[in-house]
Amino acid sequence: MAFGFCIGVALLLSLWSRAETAGIPDGVLRMECHDRYFMIAVDLSFTGDEPHFEAVDETGAYAITQQYAAQCGYSINVHPLPGHVELRASYFSCQTQNKDDEMFTFNFNLNVTQEGKEVTYPLQDKTCSPSLPWSPREVTCETNYMEVSVKKAAPNDYNLPAYPYSDPRKAAEQPMDAGFRIATVVFLTPEERVMQVDEAQRNGYGISSTLTRLVLRSPNPSRETYTKDVAGVPMTVLSTSIIFEKTKLTTQLYAGAACPQAQGGVFFTETSIRWFLPRRIDPMIHSKHFRLLEVNMGVDGRKLEATEMSARNYSLTLDDLYIIVEIPIGAAGCHIKSHALDGQYFTSYMIELMLELLWTEDDTNEDTRYKVFLPVETPLQLQPPQVIDATVPKEMMFKVLIGPVGFDVMLKNISFPSEVLSLADCIARGFQVFDQMSPNGCSKVYTVEVPFTDRVVGQRKEMGVTIYTLHLTFGFLVLPKHAPFTATAYLRAKLEDIAPPSVSGSCGDKNFYVIVKYGTNVLNFQTKMGKRMLTGSLAQQYGIMVNDTHFSLVVPFSAADATVEAVASSSIKSRLDVTLRYPKTNKTIQDFSLACNFVTKLIECFPNGTITAIAITLESVPSLNPRRLTLRNPACGPTYSNDQYAYFVFTANSCGTTRKFLPNMMLYENEISITDELELRKLSQSKEPEFE
Repeated sequence: MAFGFCIGVALLLSLWSRAETAGIPDGVLRMECHDRYFMIAVDLSFTGDEPHFEAVDETGAYAITQQYAAQCGYSINVHPLPGHVELRASYFSCQTQNKDDEMFTFNFNLNVTQEGKEVTYPLQDKTCSPSLPWSPREVTCETNYMEVSVKKAAPNDYNLPAYPYSDPRKAAEQPMDAGFRIATVVFLTPEERVMQVDEAQRNGYGISSTLTRLVLRSPNPSRETYTKDVAGVPMTVLSTSIIFEKTKLTTQLYAGAACPQAQGGVFFTETSIRWFLPRRIDPMIHSKHFRLLEVNMGVDGRKLEATEMSARNYSLTLDDLYIIVEIPIGAAGCHIKSHALDGQYFTSYMIELMLELLWTEDDTNEDTRYKVFLPVETPLQLQPPQVIDATVPKEMMFKVLIGPVGFDVMLKNISFPSEVLSLADCIARGFQVFDQMSPNGCSKVYTVEVPFTDRVVGQRKEMGVTIYTLHLTFGFLVLPKHAPFTATAYLRAKLEDIAPPSVSGSCGDKNFYVIVKYGTNVLNFQTKMGKRMLTGSLAQQYGIMVNDTHFSLVVPFSAADATVEAVASSSIKSRLDVTLRYPKTNKTIQDFSLACNFVTKLIECFPNGTITAIAITLESVPSLNPRRLTLRNPACGPTYSNDQYAYFVFTANSCGTTRKFLPNMMLYENEISITDELELRKLSQSKEPEFE
């Protein structure tokens, strides 16, 4: 016997025998051996709302009805959420093939209706073995029955006179021996009520004898059970004394169980479920010296390890009176059940809790293993779906999340002020409608995306922004009864009118005046002046002025980034090209050109006989090199020159200058030209100018 005390989870899963799965239809989700029972889970979409199982042995197949299940050790639980039905079969269930209380083989039929015909799927030869040895007493509190098995003194000492498997159809096959035989069952209610074994079986009780154990099973509740308050928790008590006879000798064996009633010891807060199970279950403990050795908890029939309990925020604690389980409402393992009342959404949370205890009584020096399955459902709570506006205006669409709602809720349609659209209509219009599981795995959230450009979206202009609005009502149905409820959302998004960067300008006496506005993409663009990118140093050269909305430049008409289009006797036509573009894509935002005539003296005569002249490179002759220009006298080159112009200074009687006498003036003439033959040849062969 194990001594000491522990709270935790026995590491049993790795030791369980695994059921064979060959030939299992797709609708069967799981077939698992647990430590004291075998479980089959089948998808409801495969079975329909009313699944039918049969237990099979060598004598035939027996329909597992509600009464038969409670008498024979079967439990069928339909879980609309998450949408499956579970069959749990005790290792001592009626049709189980029991080999020496060590190997248990199960055979079932699953009957479903498909295309109007009933189809039978055999689920056969699934063998399980318990990983833990049998305790002297084992009690199981199932959802529909109570089962207690106790160790017999020796194999074959006690035999049933009839119906050993709670089934008269099998009685004749059970051998008898000369040992003790079960003669009478005394029910303590708490008054004594005596029944012969066959009478007890006819009243729905299961009584059987295996190689090493006596098994007693009772529907929960039954006529012979009674209610007792144990530490404030109402419990259903089954108390019996089994009388054995052998010739003139008699002996008796106590077999009893006490199980918490539905919702017994369960309390609810707004945020949690708390289950109080008495630490000492008095109807089953007859010794003053009692020690609790183990406490394990589970959900949906599966024991949980401490790490998984912690991850789910489950709590298992003990005090002097109670074992306390606390589950946050909405935690993993819970299932939301939806309800629609008067067009409003209510929820209850469902979870099937399990506790397994192991205790010893020092007076008897024997252990008791005690297991309880307790389905819990919270009271209805008003839970209007929450609307979360996840719109990002720059994406030009409304995005709304609505929920959480249970998996038994379906979004049927969406109503707008001007029309009602089914989900198919929404998708055809370019809306996105989808659902996602919530992080806790107990519910789902719907996401709906509606483009700003759709006709159901309202819009108006205000102070340089566009305001988009959307009114929508979600029409939901709670399945399977299609009970309706609605939820309404009003969404509003504001988007600045898209204004790209822009450039404008004007001309002064000697300069171009350029203004570049940022638009809504502040600084997310480049500026090109002529053929050069506007750098910080170049901007400083042009006297840049900056504020929150724009910057300005002053560019001389003779600057290197300006282009001379034409020359007249007293003016120059100059042009400034400005280009704005996005650097990442190199896409042009705006090409801007500003051309003006600037009054200027290209030729000037001075009283001392000095003449100055400026020769400017024109856009039409881009390959002209002003440095190669000369006056008529090739020796008279420019006093100053660069890529744009040549500046000549000479006297009226030099460099081949001629003069003419006119009535009111004297005309001096000279020519500026290229006399270098190589340069002339280059000019004549030059291509047309290229522009970006």
